[in-house]
Amino acid sequence: MTAFFSYIQAALGPLMPFLRDELGISYTVSGLHFSAFALGMIVAGLIDTSISQYWGRTFGLWGGAFGMAVGAVSLALSHQAILTITSTFLMGLLGSLLQITFQASVSGHYHKHRTVALTEMNVAASISAGLVPLLIGGFAQIGLGWRSALFLAAIALTVIAFLYRQVSISIFERFHTEITVSNQKLSMSFWIYWIVLFLGVSIEYCLFFWGADFLETTIGLVKSNAASAMSVFVLAGFIGRVLGSRLSRRIQSEALLLGAIAIAFVGFPIFWLAAFAPLNILGLLIAGLGIANFYPLILSLALGTAETQPDLAAANLSVGAGVAVFISVQTAFSHPIAFSHAGVYAESASPADRPDCMSFLTKMLFLRPSP
Repeated sequence: MTAFFSYIQAALGPLMPFLRDELGISYTVSGLHFSAFALGMIVAGLIDTSISQYWGRTFGLWGGAFGMAVGAVSLALSHQAILTITSTFLMGLLGSLLQITFQASVSGHYHKHRTVALTEMNVAASISAGLVPLLIGGFAQIGLGWRSALFLAAIALTVIAFLYRQVSISIFERFHTEITVSNQKLSMSFWIYWIVLFLGVSIEYCLFFWGADFLETTIGLVKSNAASAMSVFVLAGFIGRVLGSRLSRRIQSEALLLGAIAIAFVGFPIFWLAAFAPLNILGLLIAGLGIANFYPLILSLALGTAETQPDLAAANLSVGAGVAVFISVQTAFSHPIAFSHAGVYAESASPADRPDCMSFLTKMLFLRPSP
């Protein structure tokens, strides 16, 4: 299910050039789709506790999954910007309900082994996200159209639901009443991790939105090469999460998070300060190895501070991630932008206008709660 969510989420970047050309919309209107998805994440976090309380986790799982699929199909079939933006909002809203439910359930089920489970889930997410540009581009080239990639996801979900229709997923039913029986407030440690998660997601999207632009406008790569170079960041994310899932079996999450921040601290200055393209790309690779594990590790640590209220904690974390994405999108789309298979990048922005990713890294280091 995490792979399904990541697949649909990651599809927005690669499909947007096709959608923009078909609808004749501006770059600003294109950016509203990303903002709508982030807004959906925020709203999902605000309403998830009520949904879990009244309808349970099974509804959050399957209702969120099929709701996200409906939103994706609606996006593919819509031919007006207001409808595509609304569809994207539904994708973010209902998909995040799925994600919150799954994260809370896995955390409650695996307890001390949640870090291993969550990092392995994010490996699957990286694989599915990496497949999306290939499928969208491939379907378009062979004449089936970019929409086929979204239809394929909906079909796959339907097949999975049919095959597992009689399987009882106890971890999604067990904690139906947890919110009503527990009135505990989330701890200060949780809220510190919430801030750290916000910063970590901001860093990831900072590079996602601005990396290709920086390589083009500052380092001098042509657009196509700058966009292609961002695949290094995607590859580093996959490798980093595979390594993280293995190391999480032997090393405590707090130590792994510090190591991930340290690796990003090494790689990012190389990417940002070097004036030789191969060095910049090397820095991007190193930074990606560290940044890849920010989200799963911080997620695990934050959920670990809320053993009795994983649904409430996961919902609040969705709000934090959504706010981070929303702000990153607004920053990126404050300038004219262009899209590529690797994501989005600005055509005209001075280095001073770019988000200060290094300051985000510094804040993450000093805000981390003590083990």
